[in-house]
Formats: sequence, structure tokens, C-alpha cells
Amino acid sequence: MKYFLTLTFAISVATRLLAQTGERHDASIHQATQLNWQQGPASLPPGAKLAVLEGDPAKDGPFTMRLMMPDGYRIPPHTHPKVEHVTVITGTFNLGMGEKFDQTAGRELPAGTFGFWPAGMKHFAWAKGETIIQLHGIGPWTINYLNAADDPRQKK
Repeated sequence: MKYFLTLTFAISVATRLLAQTGERHDASIHQATQLNWQQGPASLPPGAKLAVLEGDPAKDGPFTMRLMMPDGYRIPPHTHPKVEHVTVITGTFNLGMGEKFDQTAGRELPAGTFGFWPAGMKHFAWAKGETIIQLHGIGPWTINYLNAADDPRQKK
């Protein structure tokens, strides 16, 4: 309760200061229980759900999104053209580096872990237990699979 009152006070002060300066900033708050989960994008293997919190991952500009993966969900080796930032919200996200999917070469990232990796880094991932991660960065967000046969967009 104390945290809530402090946060409420801080928001109230910030709102008054912005009103005095004439600046306008959009704000949005997303509670975990009220997220609008949709089927994951076609660029990811089936089974994931996605909730966009800020921006549009498909367009230029900042974005924040969450990805919910069922237990055992796997993302084959791939790269991204821009830096990827990931925070593990729930479950365990496992990350491996390299061109081949090898669970013995991965690293467990439990809830609360934050990581980022550079553009072009070859990596793969899988979930242990239902896992939710938050991704943020500068769009457009794209994924490039190392093996074209792994790309779900190629499968009909």
C-alpha cells in the first residue's frame, strides 16, 4: 500500500509539472492480468502468444512486447538485425549461442533475469515451464532463421 501511495503521488506531481510546462506525453499502464494476448506472429513457431505494450514491433521506432511460451517451446537458431533486450517475467527462458540447437550448450535465465545481445548474434531459445519474456528495442523487430527450413513463414 505504501508503494502504491508513493507511486500515485509521483504520478500526480509529474502530471502537474507537465501541465505547467505545456508538454504533452502519452502514458500507458499495462497490468499483467489485463494484457491483450494474441497468437504469436507468423515469424515464430506456433504456440506462442504475444501482447504488444508499446509501439509497433513491425515499424520503425521503440517497442515493448511480451511473449508467452508454453513449456518446451523452442525457437530455432536465428539472428536479429538489431540489438535484442529480454527480461524474463515468469518461468525459465533458456538461451544458447551458435548455429545448431543444442540444449546442453544453453544457459538458464530464471524469472527476473535481464539480458541483451548484439545484432547478428546467432542464438536459439526454449522455455521450461510456461514462460513469459518481455522484449524491447527499436523496430522493426525481425527474426532471420539460419536454416530456411526452420522458418515458420515458409511452412504452409
